Amino acid sequence: MSEPIRVLVTGAAGQIAYSLLYSIGNGSVFGKDQPVILVLLDITPMMGVLDGVLMELQDCALPLLKDVIATDKEDIAFKDLDVAILVGSMPRRDGMERKDLLKANVKIFKCQGAALEKYAKKSVKVIVVGNPANTNCLTAAKSAPSIPKENFSCLTRLDHNRAKAQIALKLGVTSDDVKNVIIWGNHSSTQYPDVSHAKVKLQGKEVGVYDALKDDSWLKGEFITTVQQRGAAVIKARKLSSAMSAAKAICDHVRNIWFGTPEGEFVSMGIISDGNSYGVPDDLLYSFPVTIKNKTWKIVEGLTINDFSREKMDLTAKELAEEKETAFEFLSSA
Repeated sequence: MSEPIRVLVTGAAGQIAYSLLYSIGNGSVFGKDQPVILVLLDITPMMGVLDGVLMELQDCALPLLKDVIATDKEDIAFKDLDVAILVGSMPRRDGMERKDLLKANVKIFKCQGAALEKYAKKSVKVIVVGNPANTNCLTAAKSAPSIPKENFSCLTRLDHNRAKAQIALKLGVTSDDVKNVIIWGNHSSTQYPDVSHAKVKLQGKEVGVYDALKDDSWLKGEFITTVQQRGAAVIKARKLSSAMSAAKAICDHVRNIWFGTPEGEFVSMGIISDGNSYGVPDDLLYSFPVTIKNKTWKIVEGLTINDFSREKMDLTAKELAEEKETAFEFLSSA
């Protein structure tokens, strides 16, 4: 058995965490021979609920779970972390402007970035889930200058999985038969789900998705809007936001960071855009196609970008630049 790793989940009393914690504890994220110390952070009013979560994790009697620590204190939560999964954020309330949402979250993620800087290992991998995830992630990274910014990523894997699933459903195959879809840009309704480089396995042969489907108008229309608006559709149906699928996507994202991506396959995650070859401005936290090896991501190079894609990629970059500007106004005054 290896030494236990310390993994923090914030917003740990919430519904995404409730679907996530069991998978971390049972070895399906970090491997069946990797013991874990789970640190659960939430705000003080949620500590009663968090106690219930703690009891349940104890009652799961998971052999890999060496310890569970539930706290509302940042100095305890962020100490010596190997992995930080930042799920907790201020949710958008009725009548709330996106700007107000940004303001509330800048404050939270500035504090958490500072706590990472002060208490966590410099090698910590930080995954931001709480929305607006891209800008929250950038805020945290800016607030932890001594942790490499490559260690920060935000979740667009849920969008990636949604895109895979839509293609699989349309072709009557399993999601596993579809690979290399891309989510470009922001985890918002301007994201661009791109399947122009995606492949699908049909009768044992790999074919391009556009060739397999022969339905360009669906791929350039309804497919994109379905993926972009899927979160809202789930809320409308369940009266709650996506939790099971979000937790599954977090597991996929973190597992890929830990163990790498399969040969010939790439995945989507929000990462720092510095030095990319796709004309996305530097210093944005933007979702790209990446391959991962030795816990280090690399943007997939050399993909051709047609005019249709270019326009969509620029639109979401523009939104991210505007969000960043708003956030950083608050950041300097915070």
